[in-house]
Amino acid sequence: MSKIDYLLHSPIAHRGLHNKTVPENSLTAFQKAVEGRFPIELDVHMIKTGEVVVFHDDNLKRMCGIDKEIAECSFTEIREMYLKHTRERIPLLSEVLAVINGKVPLLIELKYDQPAGKLEAAVVEALKSYKGKYALQSFSPLSLRWLKKNAPDIPRGQLSSDFKSSKEVSTIAKPALKNLWFSPINKPDFISYDIHALPNKRVEKFRAQGVPVLGWTVKKVTESQEALRHCDNIICEDIL
Repeated sequence: MSKIDYLLHSPIAHRGLHNKTVPENSLTAFQKAVEGRFPIELDVHMIKTGEVVVFHDDNLKRMCGIDKEIAECSFTEIREMYLKHTRERIPLLSEVLAVINGKVPLLIELKYDQPAGKLEAAVVEALKSYKGKYALQSFSPLSLRWLKKNAPDIPRGQLSSDFKSSKEVSTIAKPALKNLWFSPINKPDFISYDIHALPNKRVEKFRAQGVPVLGWTVKKVTESQEALRHCDNIICEDIL
């Protein structure tokens, strides 16, 4: 049985169940996913004052209309912001864990604003008393290396893509990340791969060895049918 078997039986709600009136990664989006009994994918950052918050982007502009890096914000600043012209605030990871309360599995993406270790340690500490099922994932092989060494019992996944449209990844690093060169060392329990970059021979090799593959992000029913040919479950939005 896979270490993430609980993430393979139902489509995973990407940043919760959100829409035009319910913002992504909000407490309401997570509550709606719980009500629909969908596993939840979410993203975490560490802010300047040390709290772990649930938010996807590095910058606040798209979701809060403020041109500032989230890692540079204090807790006081975060509490004064609203998501997408609603009354929803950026939640703390602790608040999200309290809302979900083990009712559905969690897939937590560790963003990499800082050197590996600080965010990872804070998230692992927050999860120590959590009774639900969860797994961690990251694009950063250094993050997975830290988890392998310091929290080996927590299921960990390598996120990846072909990075064709990414400006954040250097040309030199792209082949290594795309082809999962670090994964034989970090030994991820699963792979999360961009469905638009599948099939990929390296991904297929890991899957043949029994490593589950999650495909992200599915936004059309037709995409889901194709994605499931190359992965074991899908992370999706708009079609749930």
